Amino acid sequence: MGRKAPALAVLFCILLSCLGSARGQGIDVSKFQGKICWSKVAKAGGIKFAYIRATEGTSIKDPFYNVNIDSARRAGILVGSYHVYSSKTSAYDQFANFKSRVSKKKQDLVPVLDIEGNHSGRLKMDRVDKLLELLEKEYGAKPMIYTSETLFKLHFSGKKYSAYPVFIARYKGTPAVRYTLWQHSSRGSVSGISSRVDLDKFHPNHSIYDIYMPRLRKKKETVADTLAKKDSVAADTVKPQK
Repeated sequence: MGRKAPALAVLFCILLSCLGSARGQGIDVSKFQGKICWSKVAKAGGIKFAYIRATEGTSIKDPFYNVNIDSARRAGILVGSYHVYSSKTSAYDQFANFKSRVSKKKQDLVPVLDIEGNHSGRLKMDRVDKLLELLEKEYGAKPMIYTSETLFKLHFSGKKYSAYPVFIARYKGTPAVRYTLWQHSSRGSVSGISSRVDLDKFHPNHSIYDIYMPRLRKKKETVADTLAKKDSVAADTVKPQK
């Protein structure tokens, strides 16, 4: 008993540290933020990850994508990429546009399919499903669906989509639907970014580990998990006192 108490205290501190890092706030950016000084973003603290716009529809490519994703990674920020859905073009053409821009090797986080609220009355779910399928097959993980609460309730609240992480935009009050990530502000102020920026945070039951790409999920086993396993093995080898 006397030896276990300090060990448990240390483990608790490590868990708190990992939890704080895992729940760090994120941002999502595009050409509209202009030139970003990612070293300042990283040094300011608080921002642990960034989703960066890569493409839209079949032909639009964000001109700042390459410099953003490379500079953010060099600064030590975890990154993922998002595609803005178009109701006018096929899933195959949209996927081709995204794939041409987004290197799997540079992705720390699962891709995001951004479905804006203006698609409410004309969202073709067979096209959405195909695009989700193509993204999962290429990047090895279920993409995250970014949308509004209204669209989520209309199209994504059923069991069919329960395995997909969800990214909800809501700026007043907490989302009233299931979500993994919450875009809680569109007017954030972050050092290194001259304009307003979207701010994102996790549901209390989720963390950044839930949206890791598979290669990172395998590689980034937490210190707490490792210690817990060692503690479990040690407990199994201790002979009970008589």
